[in-house]
Amino acid sequence: MKPPWRLAGTLIPAMAFLACVSPGSWEPCAEVVPNITYDCMERNLYKIPSSIPSSVKHLDLSFNPLRFLASQSFSPFPELQVLDLSRCEIQRIEDDAYWGLDYLSTLILTGNPIQNLAPGAFSGLLSLQKLVTVEINLSSLENFPIGHLRTLKELNMAHNLINSFKLPEYFSNLTNLEYLDLSNNNIQNIYCKDLHVLHDTFNLSLDLSLNPINFIQPCAFNRMRLRELTLRSNFDNTDVMKTCIQGLAGLEVHKLVLGEFKNERYMKEFDKSALEGLCSINITEFRLAFLDDFPKDISGFFDCLVNVSAVSLVNLNLHSLEGLPKDLKWQSLELIKCKINQFPKLVLPSLKRYVFTANRGADSFVKVELENLEFLDLSSNGMSFKSCCDQDDWKTTSLKYLDLSFNDAITMGSNFLGLELLEYLDFQHSTLKQASQFSVFLSLSKLLYLDISYTHTEVAFHGIFSGLVSLQVLKMAGNSFKDNTLSSIFTDLTNLTFLDLSKCQLEHVSQGVFSSLSSLQFLNMSYNNFILLDALSFQPLHLLQVLDCSFNKIESFEGQELQHFPSSLTTLNLTRNAFDCSCKHQSFLQWIKDQRQLLVGAEQLQCMMPLDMKNMSVLSFRNSTCQITKIVIAVTVVSVVVVSVIACLVYKFYFHLMLLAGCKKYGRGESTYDAFVIYSSQDDDWVRNELVKNLEEGVPSFRLCLHYRDFIPGVAIAANIIQEGFHKSRKVIVVVSQHFIQSRWCIFEYEIAQTWQFLSSHAGIIFIVLQKLEKSLLRQQVELYRLLNRNTYLEWEDNVLGRHIFWRRLRKALMDGKSPEGTGDLENSHEEMTSLT
Repeated sequence: MKPPWRLAGTLIPAMAFLACVSPGSWEPCAEVVPNITYDCMERNLYKIPSSIPSSVKHLDLSFNPLRFLASQSFSPFPELQVLDLSRCEIQRIEDDAYWGLDYLSTLILTGNPIQNLAPGAFSGLLSLQKLVTVEINLSSLENFPIGHLRTLKELNMAHNLINSFKLPEYFSNLTNLEYLDLSNNNIQNIYCKDLHVLHDTFNLSLDLSLNPINFIQPCAFNRMRLRELTLRSNFDNTDVMKTCIQGLAGLEVHKLVLGEFKNERYMKEFDKSALEGLCSINITEFRLAFLDDFPKDISGFFDCLVNVSAVSLVNLNLHSLEGLPKDLKWQSLELIKCKINQFPKLVLPSLKRYVFTANRGADSFVKVELENLEFLDLSSNGMSFKSCCDQDDWKTTSLKYLDLSFNDAITMGSNFLGLELLEYLDFQHSTLKQASQFSVFLSLSKLLYLDISYTHTEVAFHGIFSGLVSLQVLKMAGNSFKDNTLSSIFTDLTNLTFLDLSKCQLEHVSQGVFSSLSSLQFLNMSYNNFILLDALSFQPLHLLQVLDCSFNKIESFEGQELQHFPSSLTTLNLTRNAFDCSCKHQSFLQWIKDQRQLLVGAEQLQCMMPLDMKNMSVLSFRNSTCQITKIVIAVTVVSVVVVSVIACLVYKFYFHLMLLAGCKKYGRGESTYDAFVIYSSQDDDWVRNELVKNLEEGVPSFRLCLHYRDFIPGVAIAANIIQEGFHKSRKVIVVVSQHFIQSRWCIFEYEIAQTWQFLSSHAGIIFIVLQKLEKSLLRQQVELYRLLNRNTYLEWEDNVLGRHIFWRRLRKALMDGKSPEGTGDLENSHEEMTSLT
């Protein structure tokens, strides 16, 4: 039994909390968009909350044990447009369950073990366009009561127990149906009688992937027209695939997709005979993906695809393209990650679009004959080009798009003669040779976009960009200039709107460099070595809106006429520079104070000189200090000593003061971030690619505080952790992994998080465990071990269902206490309501 004093210490805070909670203050659902969107996901609801207003349009009730839907269950919500009932343990849906929902367009029933579906279960849905019935134990299409849904466009019945493809007569009523997904069922045989109701359908996309199809009767698809047919990971072997494709005879399809999914139904000894049946199909676009055991000899393989307009080959062990028919009529060809040994020498007069990317086996370019080619993407191949670029390389004069980025050495031997129609040109992260020896781009008067970033180019020739009179975007980051000086090389670029000169080792700007760039709106000069900049240099940029001069060594701007900055300027970034705060630059320093609204992070601008002002804020500079007397100087010295002593005392109790001050300052105000993320740098990939992408780009979106992005440059790490991390965030997300436990900084941040939660009652800590942790390692951090044992935490599971549940639970946790004002743009978004398929 606990001692009385310990029991009292437990009960008193609890009673104080309950005293602050008034009856009826708890709402079961989160209001995402006021009166429009409500999130009731995973609230352990057994019935639909009566507190939801009748004006609601988007309602998420997923992951609640509703069990069954009675007649007119949703009649109080006549404006409803999107309804998510995923995994609500629904076993029975009565007649007229959705009666009155005249405007409902999307209904999601994923993952419900429905046993009793009344004949009139979907009555009254006059506007339904999308119905998702994934994984509802549906064994047959025959008695599914949807024949009256004439407005239905998308029907997803994937991952059920359907074993027959016989489509009932009611499908003839679904005249607006555009997409039918029957993937991942148990369909094995397709007969002629199964599809007769679709013979008058012209715009239907049909997905039968992941069904163990053994037989397709030859007359089944005869005289049928489909927009798209997908058959991936359906066949156990080549013979079955051959028989089934022959069964598609007479089909007219705009796009046919064949192949496998990664790690699904690996088909051995794939040979060209498997596709012989394609000769009996009218195909416009053809896609083949993920076949590892592809034949080396492709002679005759594409004979049945001669009249196809577009061919896409993805992740095939293709090796080469020797043996292609000579009479091909292809207009588009994609070869992506096909492990081709050498660049294919093509002769395809009809080809207009050619994508050959990520094929690392082809190390050198050879000329091709593609006389009508307009779009060419050769990126990410690591190829070398001995001479580039002119009409003779591709035998075309129609090229408009050319991407040679992420390759090896590219030697510029001509100036694009015969390629005058080019509008897009990308060389980034390839090594350009001889690009600054003559007017390489002289012929490209119609070019709009040019990227030569990180191409190891040294700009020494003033006419390097001659002829680019239409150019709008120029990216040349990561290169260098002769004498580290930006000279007059932009004379012809009168239409340029975007210019990137970052990381070019620049130190000086010549007079008149920007005089011809009257249309420029964005100029990036960050990460260079500028010490002084002349404001007059930017005067000709009448439309300039954004100027980035961050991460340089700027001490001041030359000249006293700082008003010559363009009046159109809205954003000026001068962060991370070495400002000289001595009296000789007092006009510039005063200008910074006057224009603080224009500057990015004006409060973080710091003086580097003189020494007595080092690391002080530029905004703290006073003109009067330039006339102070010796007596004032002496007093100042004494004051500095006193301040230093106080600073030492403050530093000694730094974290206590920071936390207490933060509670007082931020305790009642709005938070800048939804959550501060504590994680090990070893887990950076997961945080960037999973956590940030799903939370900040998802719906609803959350703003995360991340050290690599949001911490203020120039401020101590510990201060950033407290001021930018904890004080400005509603929640704290702790990503626990083995790297986390072994990191001293991570443990430090976690300990501060505990203290912050104690001092700020509204704060909360959300634990995410990335992988199973050894208990012996976890016990090294006793408090963390105890917290994980006592509290509910999220555990990352890298599978489809696990990810789906993980993100829903995490968003629910982050929605707690979130102000609804920042989510007003969600009203028209349906993406968050789509279910796992």
